[in-house]
Amino acid sequence: MPQTILILDFGSQYTQLIARRVRELNVYCEIHPYNKMPDITKDIKGVILSGSPFSVRQKEAPAPILSNIKGKIPLLAVCYGAQYLAHTNGGEVAPSQIREYGRANLDYISKEDKLFCGLTPGSQVWMSHGDTILKIPDNFIVTASTAEVKVAAFTVDGEETYGIQFHPEVYHSTDGMKLLSNFIAGICGCSQDWTPDSFVDSSISLLKEQLQNDKVVLGLSGGVDSSVAAILLNRAIDSNLYCIFVDNGLLRKNEFESVLENYKSMGLNVTGVRAGEKFLQHLKGVVEPEMKRKIIGKTFIEVFDREAAKIQDVKWLAQGTIYPDVIESVSVKGPSATIKSHHNVGGLPAFMKLQVVEPLKSLFKDEVRRVGKTLGLSETILSRHPFPGPGLGIRIISDITHEKVQILQEVDYIFIEGLKNSGLYSQVWQAAAILLPIQSVGVMGDERTYENVVALRAVTSTDGMTADWAYLPHEFLARVSNDIINKVKGVNRVVYDISSKPPATIEWE
Repeated sequence: MPQTILILDFGSQYTQLIARRVRELNVYCEIHPYNKMPDITKDIKGVILSGSPFSVRQKEAPAPILSNIKGKIPLLAVCYGAQYLAHTNGGEVAPSQIREYGRANLDYISKEDKLFCGLTPGSQVWMSHGDTILKIPDNFIVTASTAEVKVAAFTVDGEETYGIQFHPEVYHSTDGMKLLSNFIAGICGCSQDWTPDSFVDSSISLLKEQLQNDKVVLGLSGGVDSSVAAILLNRAIDSNLYCIFVDNGLLRKNEFESVLENYKSMGLNVTGVRAGEKFLQHLKGVVEPEMKRKIIGKTFIEVFDREAAKIQDVKWLAQGTIYPDVIESVSVKGPSATIKSHHNVGGLPAFMKLQVVEPLKSLFKDEVRRVGKTLGLSETILSRHPFPGPGLGIRIISDITHEKVQILQEVDYIFIEGLKNSGLYSQVWQAAAILLPIQSVGVMGDERTYENVVALRAVTSTDGMTADWAYLPHEFLARVSNDIINKVKGVNRVVYDISSKPPATIEWE
C-alpha cells in the first residue's frame, strides 16, 4: 500500500473534493465512513476529518472514536471535524449568530503555525457552517481568525492536530492547495510520488500476484473505464484475459463495428456478440426508466453469462468500477437511494460464481484517463464521452422500438460528428440526443407535418458529479438543427437543454 491520507467522511457534500485535491498533490488517499474506520497502519501518514450536514449538538451527530489517531499521527479537522474536536475536548460550540456561508478573509494568521506556512493575512477562504466555536479547550491555540469568526483555525498544543472552520478544498479558498500541501507534504511527510506511472507499475504487479494463471472475463463497453481496465489486465495476464463486447441494439450508429476494430488493434482478445433483437424484444412496451434499466441489466447478464460459459475454467470477472462508484456504495448514509440499476458496484449474480477483480476501483474518472494515456490508449477512446450502460434506451423517453432507435441513432450521429468537426467535442464532458415522447406541428415544403421532437444536451464537468450546460455557439446549434431536420425522417423540431446539475441530472432518465 502506498503512503496514504485517510479521509473520514461525515456526509459532507465536499468530501470527494477533499480527496481530489489530495490526489492532485500526487498523494494517494482513501475515503471511509467515520463509522467504518480501517485499521491505522504505518502506511497511513495522516487523517482528515470532513465536514458534515449535522451539528455536533445533535443527538444523532457522527461521533468517531479517534483514540488511535489524535496525538499519534497528524490530524486535520475541517469544519464539522474541527467543531467535533472542540466540542468533545471541553470547548463550546453554538449556533452562529451571523451568516457564515461564502467568502471570508483571514485577517489574523499565526506566523508560527506550520499549517499556515506561506499564507498571509487577507487570504480568502470559503465558509459553510451553521455552528461556530465560541470557546476552545485549554490546550487548544487559535491560529487564524476572520472579522466575524474568532476561531477560524486552531492547533492542539504538543500535537500535530489542526482544526479549520473553512473549506480549503473549495476553489474559492485561494490558498487552499497551499494549506493542504503544508499538511500533507510538510506535516505528514508524504513524498508526493503517487502518479499514473507508479499506479500502472504497482497495479500490474498486484494483478499478476492476485490472478497468477487464472482466466479472467471482462465485459467491454467501448468506454474509457472498461478499456483502461482491459489494457491493465492484458499487461498483467496476457492471453488469459477474455473480453466480451455485447451489442444490445442501443449503441450509437456504427459503434459496434468501430469499437471492435479499435479493440482488436490494441491486441485484446475480444468476442463481439450481436444481441439487439433479444434486448428490444424484452423491452417491448416498457416505458418506466428504472424498469428499462433492470431489463437491460438482466438481459446483459443473460447474454454475457452465455458467452462466458463457452470459456473453460474462468475464475474471475473483471469490472471497470471506479472510485466514485465505490464511495457511493459505502456512503456514510448507507447506499444512496440515487444509485441506479445496471451499475458496476452492486452485484454479480450468484449463479455466475466468479470472483471479482476491479483494477480501477481506487481512481477518479480523470485519473483513469491519465492512466490510460500512460498505457498508450488511443485518443479516440481516451477522449470518448461517458455513455450510459443502458445506452440509447434511456434516451428514448417512451417505449423502445426499432424505428425510434434508428431515428435517435441518426440524430445522435449528426450531433456528435458535428461537435467533432467543429472542434467542440473535447470542450464538452458529455453530449447526448434525447427522443421526446411528443410530436409537434411543422411545415415542410407546402405540407403540414406532425412529427417527433428531439432535445440536444451538452454539459461541461470535471467528474460528472456536478455539471453546467455547455454554451455552444448559436451558429453551430443552428447548423446541427437544420441538418437533423433535413436528414432525419420523422423529426421536425430540435430543442436545446439548458439545465445544469443540480437540480437536473445529465441524463433525462
